[in-house]
Amino acid sequence: MVTRSIVLVLTLGVTACAPVLHHPDASASSSVQQLWRQPRDLATRDLYYGVGGRRLVPQPRSRWSVVDVDLTGASGGYTVRDEKGQEWSVKMGVEVQPEIVVSRLLWAVGFHQPPTYYVPAGWTIAGDVPRWVLGAKGPQGHARFRPHLEKNEVIGEWSWYDNPFVGTREFKALVIANLLVNNWDFKASNNKIYRVGGASDQDARRYVVRDLGASLGRDATPPVFRPFQIRLIRGTKNDIDGFESQGFIRRVEGSHVEFDYHGLDGGLLRDITPADVRWTCGLFARLTADQWDNAFRAAGYDQPTRRRYIRKILDKVEQGRRLEG
Repeated sequence: MVTRSIVLVLTLGVTACAPVLHHPDASASSSVQQLWRQPRDLATRDLYYGVGGRRLVPQPRSRWSVVDVDLTGASGGYTVRDEKGQEWSVKMGVEVQPEIVVSRLLWAVGFHQPPTYYVPAGWTIAGDVPRWVLGAKGPQGHARFRPHLEKNEVIGEWSWYDNPFVGTREFKALVIANLLVNNWDFKASNNKIYRVGGASDQDARRYVVRDLGASLGRDATPPVFRPFQIRLIRGTKNDIDGFESQGFIRRVEGSHVEFDYHGLDGGLLRDITPADVRWTCGLFARLTADQWDNAFRAAGYDQPTRRRYIRKILDKVEQGRRLEG
């Protein structure tokens, strides 16, 4: 009886805690272009400078002042201001490199992304620093810089499980793209709704997944935590050995694709078909060798590491393109 009681409790825990996909009403008017736009220039997109281009590149030798300190998330960071008055969100630590790579790859295949840039170690905070911030001045380690743009305003968050795009090919492609790079951090606080151009209508909205640093490693949530959606011990980040050790697709049964995924958000994968995988991988297959290399070079990866990551991702892309069913 005790054993049965434990099983019952665990079963109820799964039912109560595991999130469920909510398909939008058929009359919903949101355009999928708020999430994804056909990248007609895909094969020529500049993955070294990314969506912001060369004109927004931060100048490492600027006199940076600290406006605020970000104490949320796994990586520390600041809001800083340069000598021209431009403010930047700065992330430090292990998530810097994978975030920049994954952001460029998502943008390359059509998903909306904010500009991000890699600044190598050595940039210096020399300007003002709030009194309560200790030890901030002086040389800093490598960082991700993301500009605060006046006409690119964050107005809210959106959920992976309840949004206007659930069930669309483009939404499923976004999930698949995150599996390709082993991003295991599917939490809503990383998903932002932007209002662009200062307009207030629905068409001015952009649904964005950002803060993508929990990628390019291996996903692994201990089984005991999964039924209760406990987001504690998770996978690795920026870990080429771990990334190479994990597969992509295990098998196909009918119209169901079983992925080599060990995280908490398996519910996002239930509706994905072989056709969805082929379509998504077909987009990535259109990128040139230079584009792949530039995406990793933009994040400061050395050549041997770039080659290993690219080889593994391309193997996964090819597996997806050849998927039957």
